[in-house]
Amino acid sequence: MESKASEYRGRLKYSNITKRDIREMIYKLLVFIGIIGLWHYAAVRIDSSLLLPKPMEIGKALISSATDPKILLNLSITMKRVLKGFLYALLVGLPLGYLMGLSELAEKLLSGIIDSVRQVPIMAWVPLTIIWLGIGDGPTLFMIALSGVFPVILNTIQGVRGISKDYYNAAKSMGAGPLSIFINIVIPASIPDVLVGARLAVGIGWMSVV
Repeated sequence: MESKASEYRGRLKYSNITKRDIREMIYKLLVFIGIIGLWHYAAVRIDSSLLLPKPMEIGKALISSATDPKILLNLSITMKRVLKGFLYALLVGLPLGYLMGLSELAEKLLSGIIDSVRQVPIMAWVPLTIIWLGIGDGPTLFMIALSGVFPVILNTIQGVRGISKDYYNAAKSMGAGPLSIFINIVIPASIPDVLVGARLAVGIGWMSVV
């Protein structure tokens, strides 16, 4: 009798989740249709493809662009630049983030410099990067890496500082050294925050492509 009751509760729970998901999908679809409808109505009222093209025109242009070899080639080049800049941001940001998260001295020495550089608008670096690195991929990679390195650093610091002291004490009581603590405690515990910083870095990197 108990097994049948638990099975019924499980089916009921699954049914409720499924209905809720379907309801949310319907709401999102209705909102999307409403936006498209308002867009089409405004485009018809304005009657100017230059000011506000119709959704159907945008759809045709999107399909045409998605099948254009030149656009796909340029898109792959842009994605390669973003990926390279993102990797550079990780190579610089992760060591600095772990260092500043673990060492208060390093945090005091470096935080002022990092906060100062972080406030400079990304477009203000364009003339300097062209002078330093010339024309080509260099300035673009530099700006992608520069804009992405700060989320990586800050989220890595947050991940390290958020680790409970009990983990450190338990590891030390069992004879773990600094390297073992870093590999087995610090890195695994900080991974969620590091991934958040990496996701932000990728998004900012796309916005920094010039």
